[in-house]
Parts: sequence; C-alpha cells; structure tokens
Amino acid sequence: MCTTHKTFGLNTKQHNHDHKHNPSSSCCAAPQITSIKAESAVSDCCSSVDKSSDSDSCCGSDPGDSDPSVTIPAKSTFSRSWLIADMDCPSCAAKLKKAILAIPEVTDANVIFATEKLTVRTNNEAAFERVISVAKTTGFPLSDMGSKNASESDAQPFWRKNILLIILVAFLVIATGINLVNKELGTIAFTVAGLFGLIPIGKKAIRLAINGSPFSIETLMTVAAIGAVYLGETVEAAMVILLFMLGEQLEGYASAKARSGVKALMDLVPDTALRINKDGTKEEVAASDLKVGDRVQVSPGDRLAADAILASEFASFDESALTGESVPVDKKTGDVLMAGSIVNDRVIEIEITSAQGENAIDRILHLIEEAESRKAPLERFLDKFSRWYTPAMMLLSLLVIIIPPLMFGQSWDTWIYRGLAMLLIACPCALVISTPAAITSGLATAAKRGALIKGGAALEELGHIKNIAFDKTGTLTQGKPVLTDIRVLVETETEDTILLQSAAVEMGSSHPLAKAVVIKAQEQGLMVIEADARETVVGKGIKGTVDEKRIALYAPQQFDGEVTSEAESQIAFLEEQGKTVVLVLVNDQISGLLAWRDELRPDAKIAVQKLVALGITPIMLTGDNERAAKAIAAELNIDYKAGLLPSDKVKYVEQLTAKAKTAMVGDGINDAPAMKTASIGIAMGGGTDVALETADAALTHNRLEELAPMVALSKATLSNIRQNITLALGLKSIFLVTSLFGITGLWVAVLADSGATALVTLNALRLLRFKEK
Repeated sequence: MCTTHKTFGLNTKQHNHDHKHNPSSSCCAAPQITSIKAESAVSDCCSSVDKSSDSDSCCGSDPGDSDPSVTIPAKSTFSRSWLIADMDCPSCAAKLKKAILAIPEVTDANVIFATEKLTVRTNNEAAFERVISVAKTTGFPLSDMGSKNASESDAQPFWRKNILLIILVAFLVIATGINLVNKELGTIAFTVAGLFGLIPIGKKAIRLAINGSPFSIETLMTVAAIGAVYLGETVEAAMVILLFMLGEQLEGYASAKARSGVKALMDLVPDTALRINKDGTKEEVAASDLKVGDRVQVSPGDRLAADAILASEFASFDESALTGESVPVDKKTGDVLMAGSIVNDRVIEIEITSAQGENAIDRILHLIEEAESRKAPLERFLDKFSRWYTPAMMLLSLLVIIIPPLMFGQSWDTWIYRGLAMLLIACPCALVISTPAAITSGLATAAKRGALIKGGAALEELGHIKNIAFDKTGTLTQGKPVLTDIRVLVETETEDTILLQSAAVEMGSSHPLAKAVVIKAQEQGLMVIEADARETVVGKGIKGTVDEKRIALYAPQQFDGEVTSEAESQIAFLEEQGKTVVLVLVNDQISGLLAWRDELRPDAKIAVQKLVALGITPIMLTGDNERAAKAIAAELNIDYKAGLLPSDKVKYVEQLTAKAKTAMVGDGINDAPAMKTASIGIAMGGGTDVALETADAALTHNRLEELAPMVALSKATLSNIRQNITLALGLKSIFLVTSLFGITGLWVAVLADSGATALVTLNALRLLRFKEK
C-alpha cells in the first residue's frame, strides 16, 4: 500500500484525530491511554469523579447506572447481570422488570432490551436464585454473562422457530376442509385448532398474572377466545389466535434482527490474538486473556483485539468501522490505536492499553445500553388499552349476567345469552387488526420505495420528528474520496501531464486516494504505466521516475522545501473547501497540486429541501474537522457540529431530543449510540451491518430524498390508525348498548365484530396506494 497517501489523508484527518483524543473532552469516552500505565490512568480518571454519580460509566459501572431516574439505595451491596432469552418485544422487558421488582429483596432491576441484559441489585445475595426462578417462570430464562444466550433462536431452522404457528395453520386448513363436508365435525375441528393455539397463550397469561401482570394482552386474547368457543363461534376464535400468534412471531423476528446489530458490533473484536512473550516466542491466546502491557503482533487485514499503542515505526489503519471516515489513517510509534481497527499495509507490533471490557468497542456497546436504559420501554397500544378494557369488559359481562336475575327475578337464560353477546362484541379481533393492518400497509409501501422501517413503533415515531441529525461521511457524502482539482503551477506542464505522472507513481496502490488518481486518469483516456524506482518516503509521501523525470507527491505540511506564494494561496483556497491537497514535484520543483474531497450525494440537497418543507430542521454531526464540515454544511445550507466523538454525538442528540422528537441518520458503527439515543435511528443502506441492524429504519437504496416521503407516510399511517380505532371501538360501543337492551342478539354481535374487522382492514389497505404530495 502507498504510505504517501496515508500521510495525505492526515491533511484533513490529523486534526480530527488529535481532537478526538483530547483528554479534556471526555475522561473515558475515547482511547486516550498511551502507555502501560493504563490502570493508574483509569484510577485517576475515576478519582476525579463523584463516586455517587450514576452517570459515570468509565469505571466499569453497569449500563443502567446512567439512568438518572434510578435511585439506588445505599444498602444495595450486591449486583449481578444476566443475558435474557425469549424476549420478543420491548413490552416483554417491562413485564420482566415488574416481576423482578416484586421480589422483596430486590432494590433495583434494569432490563435492557437492545442487549438482552438484566442487571439486578439486592441487599441479599441469596435473592439472585429467586431472580433466576422468577424470570424463568415469567417466560424469560436467564443465562450467565459471557455465555451464549439461552435462546439460540437465530441458529434454529425456520420450521423449528415457528413450529406452533405452522401446526396451527395446518389445523385450520384441515378444519376448513372438514367443515365443508360436515358442519358439526368442522365445529369440533375448529375448536381443537383454537384450543391448541390457546394453550401457550393461556399459559403465558397465567404466568404473567402470578407475577404481577394480570391484565396483559395474553389475558385479553385468552378470555376472548374462550368466550367465542363457548358461544360456538369457533372459526372466529381460531382466527383471532392465529392473527395474534402471527403478529408475535413477526415482532420477535424484527426485534431479533435489531439486536443482531449489537452482536455484529461485538464481532469486530477478534476472538484471539498473537501475543509476543518476554522471551520473544509467540503464542495465540484468547483476546479476553490480554492484559495491559502485553505485546501483540498483528498482520495486514487483521483487526486489533484491544485498544493499544503502536510499537512499530509506522503503519496505516482502516478505522472506518469505528469513526465512519473512509480515508485510512497514518500512525507512527506511540500513537493510539482503537480495538476493531484494521491494519492495512504491514505486520506490526502493538502494546495493549485497555483492560478486559474497556476497549473502544466496549465503550460503544455501553453507550448503546445507556441510550436504551434512558428510554421508557415501548408498550404496545393494546397492552396499555387492556389494562382497563379487559377487566372492564369481563366485569360488565358478569354484571349483565347476574344482576337482572338476582335483583329483578329475570330469566337466567336470557341474561346469560346477553352477557355472552357482550363478551363476544368485546372480542378484540377488529381492535387487534386495526393497528397492525395499518402499520403493515405502511411498512409495505415504505419498502417499495426503498425504505426499510423496523416495526410499528419506528413508523409511529417518524411522524412526530421535528429535528433530523445527519452524519456526514457516507451519509450526506458518498463516503469515498474523488479527485476534484488538478492545478498546474509551471508553464512546462499541463493538467494531463501532472495527472499522468501522479497516476504512474500511484499505480498499483490500494489506498483510496491513490485509486482516485488512477481512476481519474483512466476516465480521461490516459495510458497509465507504473513509475520506475517507486519508493515511499516515510512521513512525507512517495516518489518514482516517469520518462526519466523524478516525480514526487508530498503532503504540504510534510514538505521541508520552499513553497511559492502562488502555491500557498492555491493550497489555502482548496483547503477552505474541505479538500485534501498534495504537492506534485517534477525534478524537485513544485509543478502542480492535486486535491480530493468526499463529494455530496447527488440527492443530498433535494433531501434537505424536502425535509425543510415539512417543517423539519436538519443538522450535520461529524467527527471530521471544522474546515471540511463547514464546506459541506455551506453547500447544503444547514447547521453543523464538527470534531465529535461517538459520545459527543450522543450528548448532542440527547439535547435535541429533550426539546423535540429527533431522528439520527448515519452509516457507521460510531453512529449507532446516537441512533439509539435519538427518537428514531435511520441507517444508510450502504453503511456497516451494525448501523443497519441497530437502526430503527434504513434507506436500502441509499436515496436520501426518500426521507421526506418516509415522514409523510408515517403521518398518513398514524391518521389511518386513529380512523381504524375509532371504527373498531365506535361499532362495538353501539352494539354493546343494543345487546344490553336485547335489541340485537348473537348473530348481530358476530356481524358487528366481523364487519368492523372488514372495515378497518379495507381502510388500512388504502395506504398501499400512498403517494407523496
């Protein structure tokens, strides 16, 4: 690889790098420890912080500590964390937390849905066994931290993960066939199918009731299904159960995909490393066994297993997975290296500076956990509604059945019939479908337009956003440098000769800047031949011979010769535009300049204009330097914040979110914590897997101009949901009254429920024809 451009990349990136590691910015937010005195550095860091402050996470505190709403009693002397299995949705997190907090000895419990983590504090260590038992009884088995999640659902084949749903569908198909031949046997078959599907739902309803959630959505479904079977409406009972199970499976699948982003982030750190022992021998050890001060050898293409300092003379590193910046960074002896970075060009030795669980990747994971813990768990609408709807309907039906016969001597048969009719009308079929039908239509429409939105909660949040924060590199820009300028400074040369000579020196290099030069020459039809005697000048650039002329490419800051005033003014002008500049020397004379920049996406301006038209305020957040950020922001006419670490982005997004709903758009791992902190995170389709899977939504075709239609579609979906709920509840309210007074009977009750279901479904389908105004 061409070391020249590792130096060139520092023209715009070095300031950024230095800024990122400014110790004054954040004690523990970035890898600042540059010697084997890491332990004392961490100690000093922590000693300067109030130990009672839960917001400080640099000393290895649990992610939940950052939640300002959590007050930890002084007597809570024991703490333990587990991984949680079978947690399909955010409301599961709320149910588990409620069950754990019901244990008398537990003083605090924090459930983090994104990382499937439970942290419990107690004043009695023996209570941990009861925590494990209660979690298992509630339906969420626990496993120790560091072990594989007990569910292992991702590794199971499709049929095994969905076996209950598949069997239920098979039962319903068989029951339908039987019903066509014999109605009585068909009724029995539908009853058997409904009861089969009801068993797991009923069991979970009972477990949740025992552990403090008696009126969960599972309870609502159980009572409604049993009531429908009792009244002979076995087909409806079976279909309601099928729809509910299908919705649960889809939600669980979406949640698992979202959590897989965290697993992908953890995979950036290799499992093993090649440690160099004191006697010079080398052995492969587990990354978890590395200690501060250990020396490790890393080969080109491999990732660093821990934060470290460079012990070799120099090397080039790809930090794009952590910083989002596409240009490799040059490092010299003693420079700080981040875990997860890729060595580009040579075998190197590094000295470990981070203890287990404290490297750059771990810090990003902690930021994601903290962002999750600061959010209230998302509870589905029906779950909230069932808190009063389920007990109210059950109580009302019971009163209708017993009061008239007991107090007024009315017929038991008459009022049992009316009470059961009310219970059937209260069947949540239309209500269950009203929201998912609209959301499914909205998600399908978004997918057709190249926008992947992960679930109804994300779709709903989109409709409320007032601010939208953009990462710069790879989001607003294309994420790769392009040769934008060729400046000739002497009369004996032309743009073509400067370009051809530079491309000859760069020929064969895999460096992004070098590739951009060769590509530009090829686009202009120039025949590029590799230069002779190519040689890297350490810390300066590269040189070679072309047609017996000595050609050298040097970074201006590394050139120790005389630079003319004309060249200086040209360099200043280009750098003001946020471009990386290189001197082209021919026979030791500065003959020209080359300039690169990561250019805006073609639709970036249109996207920003559309968002502003919707009343949304855009802002650019970047880890790049002030000069480059200012140039890009000026072209887009938006505000910006430059030189930000991942933790800085999180803090700024927190400030925006505190004032109004805020979306965060990014493409790199470094954007993941900010995306989790924002009201909704949106990833670019061409970004890292971690960004895509951690985000709540993604632009699969990388078209920024689809952001505004996504927001408009979300608003239309919210309106459709309100209409559906009004239809479902309105019709039920009318027929509840008519059934109570005996005006309508069971058949009208069935018609009311089925009719409402049909109406809300048809209304939701209108979203499939959504068009941006």
